[in-house]
Amino acid sequence: MEYVKLGATGLDVSRICGGCMSFGDPDRGTHSWTLDEELARPLIRQAVEAGVNFFDTANVYSAGSSEEIVGRALKDFARRDELVLATKVCGTTHPGPNGKGLSRKAIMCEIDNSLRRLGTDYVDLYQIHRWDPYTPVEETLEALHDVVKAGKARYIGASSMHAWQFSKALYTAERHGWTRFVTMQNHYNLLYREEEREMLPLCADRGIGVIPWSPLARGRLTRDWDVTSARSGTDEFGKRLYQDGDRHIVEAVARIAEARGLPRARIALAWLASRPAVTAPIVGVTKAHHWDDALAALDIELTPEEVQQLEAPYVPHAVAGF
Repeated sequence: MEYVKLGATGLDVSRICGGCMSFGDPDRGTHSWTLDEELARPLIRQAVEAGVNFFDTANVYSAGSSEEIVGRALKDFARRDELVLATKVCGTTHPGPNGKGLSRKAIMCEIDNSLRRLGTDYVDLYQIHRWDPYTPVEETLEALHDVVKAGKARYIGASSMHAWQFSKALYTAERHGWTRFVTMQNHYNLLYREEEREMLPLCADRGIGVIPWSPLARGRLTRDWDVTSARSGTDEFGKRLYQDGDRHIVEAVARIAEARGLPRARIALAWLASRPAVTAPIVGVTKAHHWDDALAALDIELTPEEVQQLEAPYVPHAVAGF
């Protein structure tokens, strides 16, 4: 496994981040396709044994059961100081007032809940899951700064927002001397490249580590366009992310994969991992061969001609994923 620095920090992370939304009690939350603990543990162990040290989950994944499963498994399979454990805050965790968002109350409550579920004293990376338009950014940033100073998080990160919002947050933290964001977890893959316009140049300029979610476009880049999966049938959010013209990119991935005799996932991930701004794509798995494909993709070097074939069919998209 190859390790790289996370943005401008001194933290070493694997070139692949283990995405943990696919792990969780299918009877809790809204994702019936998630893997329960018995099925998830072998996949988490496989990742650790392959050298993956970076894992990402969230307080809302399967109503918190993702954090519980991941926390117990990692405790059994690795030493805590060898791991880089990330989770997120913002989404709805309970009905009624203060059950979501990035207020000081929500952040202080949710970090403790996440630590309890994960079975750890701290997370390495605590991320805001989305931008909260109803809470002053100063309130959010000061609360996150206090979480770090209390030793409950080592670093903080952000996810899916407009570049102007992220720039405002970076400036505000710097102005007040608060802990600044060191990562951006954004929606970026061959089917959605709008982040190349503003967000990725901003991250490169400010030394921000980029850890894209949905690197395989919710599996669309791994199968024929009209083929569905157990997840895609119930994924209302995912149905809003892509458009019918994207099938031409899927077909280009298929042609290159067939010519090389490789699975399509390896081609799509090889492209993303080779992008200059990208630190570590967040890869979710439900089968052992998904890890095999993700790890093997790091050793693939696409030719300039192949890159041109993959990128040429792209057409602008409406902003999606926020």
